[in-house]
Amino acid sequence: MTVRSGSLALLAALLLGPGAPQAAQAPAFILVGLDGKTFFEPDGDRNGPNGSDALAFIDVSDEAHPQVATTMLLDNSVYGPPTNLQITPDGRLGLVASSVTMQQESADAPFFAKPDDRLHVVDLTTDPPSLVETLHVGRQPSGLAINGAGDLALIANREGKSVSVLTIVGTTVTQIGVVEVGDEAAAVAISPNGRRAFVTKNKAGKVGVLAIDGTNVSYDPKQDMPVGAGVYPIEVTPDARLALTGNTGGAPSDGNADSVTVIDADLTVPKVVDWLGVGDTPESLDIAPDGRHAAVSVVRGASAPHASPNYTKTGLAVLLTIDPEGSVRVTGAAEAGAVTQGIVFSPSGRYVYIGNYADRNLQVYRVEGDAIVATGFKLQLPGQPASMRGRARG
Repeated sequence: MTVRSGSLALLAALLLGPGAPQAAQAPAFILVGLDGKTFFEPDGDRNGPNGSDALAFIDVSDEAHPQVATTMLLDNSVYGPPTNLQITPDGRLGLVASSVTMQQESADAPFFAKPDDRLHVVDLTTDPPSLVETLHVGRQPSGLAINGAGDLALIANREGKSVSVLTIVGTTVTQIGVVEVGDEAAAVAISPNGRRAFVTKNKAGKVGVLAIDGTNVSYDPKQDMPVGAGVYPIEVTPDARLALTGNTGGAPSDGNADSVTVIDADLTVPKVVDWLGVGDTPESLDIAPDGRHAAVSVVRGASAPHASPNYTKTGLAVLLTIDPEGSVRVTGAAEAGAVTQGIVFSPSGRYVYIGNYADRNLQVYRVEGDAIVATGFKLQLPGQPASMRGRARG
């Protein structure tokens, strides 16, 4: 079922143009996964039945005032990092993982999460976008990444303790292999150089390194790096020099400060070179197209029960500045909404979007020098924004 809130004809033209070169220049929209089965309430979190998740297509052709172009009912989840979806570099295809479904032991029992294994393939060139197929991949597919050439995707499987390897040819996505990594794999990022990828091991507090040779992907456990407890998101700078991770700590919204880890990603054997304190529970991060800044979504205590001493009403959008010599600094922060999840730079890098899960909105910030400033614009969404991403970058 598809619920339309506006024509995508102009949007498709902006995305695709008269030919592929124009399509690759500037994304016109981002994807937002809307979870309809997990709720953060005053007494704590609660799960409900399946069937109400959706995918929102957000038109960002006016970067300061994004709008919902259309939505599609599609299973996804807030479980795991908010990087369980991405658009191919040419803007033609979207991949969306469904990490968990909800189950009950009896009709009056509470719902609990059970690992899913599905990956949805969405054609973005049709009006409205259409579901091409749903594949079965690893158990509890979480963060995913698409390479700059748009022909290879990797998916971190938490329950499967593995990384799925998939090829992309047109609208055909095929799983061609699975790489065992020995621990729960929460998220994955492919270096822009195309030769390696990095996978976060949430419970182990480590980042593993994957070697990529064409479609052959291999893992060497000797290169694992300790980064911090509860590591979730990871991204690599456009020059392939650094990788940044968000470490959520032993438990989310526990009142303790957590960190971003800086990895020298271009060494023969990558190494951790720094840690930055950013607040309680850095849930997601993104790096600007020019590599000058990174933005971090920090939950703080907003996902805690309201009676908890750790509870806070709002989260934070934190800005990091990446200096030319490779050092990384915290240079700005601005208030966000309740239970921040995905965070994404606009196509130009001038704006930052953050998904406020409990508030059901997308909040817009402007990057001013090395500071981040709330514009005051909030886009109300038809659901809870669990994940958010735009095009993969080469």
